[in-house]
Amino acid sequence: MRIIVLLIIMFLFNSCKNDFDSITDINKYSKTPAAITEDFILKYTDSAVVKAVLDSPLNVDYTNQTFPYAEFPEGLNIRFYENKSDSTTVSANYGIVYYKTKIVSLKGDVVILSSDGSKIKSSQIYWDPEQEWLFTEENILFSSNDYDINANKLDADRSFKLLKTGQLNGNFLFDDN
Repeated sequence: MRIIVLLIIMFLFNSCKNDFDSITDINKYSKTPAAITEDFILKYTDSAVVKAVLDSPLNVDYTNQTFPYAEFPEGLNIRFYENKSDSTTVSANYGIVYYKTKIVSLKGDVVILSSDGSKIKSSQIYWDPEQEWLFTEENILFSSNDYDINANKLDADRSFKLLKTGQLNGNFLFDDN
């Protein structure tokens, strides 16, 4: 009888194994995208008027995550239409849109070109479309026909009427009048 009880106990201990890998797999975060779109084009309209067009070679949609976002790993271009003749173009090597915070992060050769020819360049710029606000803690270059200015940060509204920068240096063209 002791032998049978001992065999049963040995069988129970041998049949139970501690498979730590399978336990950790249960808690693994799945980062599978909801959708992947090549040659992505998005048109934003208001009252049947095109206000902006975003195009990108690749859009990876993670709206199925607890903190939903969309990624543009191969870059993006956005054209904002002010009216029929004026537009602002934004381009970057990488972009990500965070839907809960409604913040857009643009990285890598970020260029903002306005219809008057003025240009802003930086390695990263954040955009808040609801507040129409741009900001970064990275170095930026403002350039136009009248100036070339370097600054070490930017905090501005979309029209650049409200503008804060860090330390400035550069060249300015002044009119004597």
